[in-house]
Amino acid sequence: MASERTYDLVVIGSGPAGEKAAVQAAYFGRSVAIVERAPEPGGAGVHTGTLPSKTLRETALYLSGHHSRELYGVAVSLDRTATLSALMSRKAAIQASESARIRQNLAAHGVELVAGNARVSAPGEVRVRGADGERVLRATEVLVATGSRPFHPPGIDFADSHVHDSDEILELPHLPERLVVLGAGVIGCEYACMFAALGSQVVLVDPRDQILPFLDEQLVTQLVESMRTLGVETLLGRRFGAVERDERGIVATLGDGTRASGDQLLYAAGRIGNTDGLGLAEVGVELDGRGYVKVDARYATRVPGIWAAGDVIGFPALASASMEQGRVAVCHAFGLGYKQAVAETMPYGIYTIPELSGVGETERVARERGEPVVVGVARWADNARGKICGAADGLTKLVVSAESRRLLGVHVIGQGATELVHVGQAVLHLGGTVDLFIDMVFNFPTLAESYKYAAYDCLRALGARGK
Repeated sequence: MASERTYDLVVIGSGPAGEKAAVQAAYFGRSVAIVERAPEPGGAGVHTGTLPSKTLRETALYLSGHHSRELYGVAVSLDRTATLSALMSRKAAIQASESARIRQNLAAHGVELVAGNARVSAPGEVRVRGADGERVLRATEVLVATGSRPFHPPGIDFADSHVHDSDEILELPHLPERLVVLGAGVIGCEYACMFAALGSQVVLVDPRDQILPFLDEQLVTQLVESMRTLGVETLLGRRFGAVERDERGIVATLGDGTRASGDQLLYAAGRIGNTDGLGLAEVGVELDGRGYVKVDARYATRVPGIWAAGDVIGFPALASASMEQGRVAVCHAFGLGYKQAVAETMPYGIYTIPELSGVGETERVARERGEPVVVGVARWADNARGKICGAADGLTKLVVSAESRRLLGVHVIGQGATELVHVGQAVLHLGGTVDLFIDMVFNFPTLAESYKYAAYDCLRALGARGK
């Protein structure tokens, strides 16, 4: 007979959404268990996605001497076998450290970590099959936070040792001489830049005519130019066709007849929800065609007592957003007068080379909705710190209401952009105007000072409008 135990909350999945949800509930005195099927907690954020890929990126930049090449004319010759070994060892160290942190965080808050495969057998009942048999966990509330995984379309043989998805690419035995990347979304662009920095020839393919169309167009143009300088060849407006092996290696035949070949191929076009085997549909939880859980604004499913948060619900599928979704979900689940909604304005970070980040409206979106706007741009080539650190390809862009002078959007490309964007995010969140950047005193020399000169550029435009 299966052992039973009752909690206030059972969380399935220990990734960003699951961990933060469990700890939030425990902080307010609820008894919580979190179920994880993998050997270590952390989910894709720790083991296959966010942290591993960003760790590899930073290590790639360091080992390739990417920034030093322009600054000091340093020529770096890479031992490709040794380089990959160094990349993987650093990744493993970060994963182990973060898994240990999660275990400590859960223990500190009294959250029980249960190992095994979970299945929701009824509302309020989760069956966990582990190495020691089956356990039944009962709870008034259940949160599904099982994340997502790469989509495998029919016709592509992922069993081939030279064909990879975005999880498997991290386990390459050696650096590719030539890598074909199908899909120029966030993941595809990030890996294309990373491998190009390490000396691989990279061909990036996408059926759309523009990469990352949700970003500010001016920054995308800058990114494409930087990627071209890095050595990434882009084939846009080309649909994916057959992928097969021939004497040249792995060959992707595209919709227009073009053939892109390499010794390794990465398919990075789409993900699906990790809901297989959870029993959600059987208990009445609604799923979409990609296996994502459908929820309302509170992150509640249509089944009372069952909630979902993180990548398992789909867009925006950001670790940062997932954490907040988990926290908000449990606050609603237990009627806590605390976090009631995820902030409408969230930053995004694209860890290409150079990295790119933005928050708020792009210039195009603001104009399309009829908002009279002005924009201000400060190029880092004119910034003292930008010259010192060799970030001449960076820029800071502000989108400002021409009527109220209120800040509407901030978009940054360049080294450290994902950190720098938070200066503008704070002003945006507080409803501040462009004048605040004029009044602020920035350290010198800093890249943050670019906000002041982007603001002056906005004032020039406002002056031309008679504002």
